[in-house]
Amino acid sequence: MAEENPPRAAHDGVARHRVPATRQPPGQDQETRAARRLARTRRRRRWVLEGAAALAGLLALVGYVQWWSEPSPEQSSEPDGLPAVVGRPSLPSIGPTAPAVPGLRPRERPTTPSPVPTPSPTSATARVPVVLLTIDRSDIPTSVNLTEVGDRDWMHWGLGGARTTVRKRDGSAEIRDLGGRGERGGWDGNQEVFRWRDGAPVRSADATPDGVYTCGTGNGFNLAVVADGQPRTVTVYLGVWMARGRLDARLSGGGPRRTLRLEERHTSQSTGATIRFQAPKGTRLLISWTVEETFTSHCGNVGLQAVALR
Repeated sequence: MAEENPPRAAHDGVARHRVPATRQPPGQDQETRAARRLARTRRRRRWVLEGAAALAGLLALVGYVQWWSEPSPEQSSEPDGLPAVVGRPSLPSIGPTAPAVPGLRPRERPTTPSPVPTPSPTSATARVPVVLLTIDRSDIPTSVNLTEVGDRDWMHWGLGGARTTVRKRDGSAEIRDLGGRGERGGWDGNQEVFRWRDGAPVRSADATPDGVYTCGTGNGFNLAVVADGQPRTVTVYLGVWMARGRLDARLSGGGPRRTLRLEERHTSQSTGATIRFQAPKGTRLLISWTVEETFTSHCGNVGLQAVALR
């Protein structure tokens, strides 16, 4: 009779054999576990030490960067709080309030050339003084009213004698008699007469033919008129007798020189020399009226009656 539970045949006729697990002795197993725990503990300690070292390095780096970024006492900060040497662009800054320009990196400023001052035409003109000097001659009227033609100043010679002068009362006193070579003489034979109503010391005169003269080559009169910077006109009433006279006009500060000659070989002749000038204030118009040549051995001369300024 067959067995109720016959042994099951192995698949493919090959019997499977279970390899029993290798067991370590109890003492050796405990040592292995302790070694593992020790290794894990060492690994954790190494991780902690490495993390602490990394954190310390990071803190040191942050501290170094912060120390380097702070301005030193010798290094002033700009108004926005940043030190002048940290993060500054290479372009020069126009100013702390200059507007940002697109296309530039942050905190950069566009460069602008410094403005070149342009000289003002008016100031340049004011620094260059205007100098003017001309001379012309004209006939003297039969009667000359010095009060009218010399509204700024006037001066008359010879009333009552060679040493007598009369000038405008309360005038500018810009006409000056500087003397001259030769002895002056007075005479009352001029063809023209002069009048005034604002003189000093003689207050008024209706019609005087008086004047002064000086004889001989090289002798004559020296006059001056003080400039005030404005265009002025000077009229010199003069004459010659059997001589040639030379009238020279120049400015004391330099510049042009003007000359006028008057000649009469046989008798007397008179003329009005009109000098127009402009010069810096304080400059003088210098006038000399001299005998350049005589045509008689009997006192060939130049004469002077009056000068008027307007």
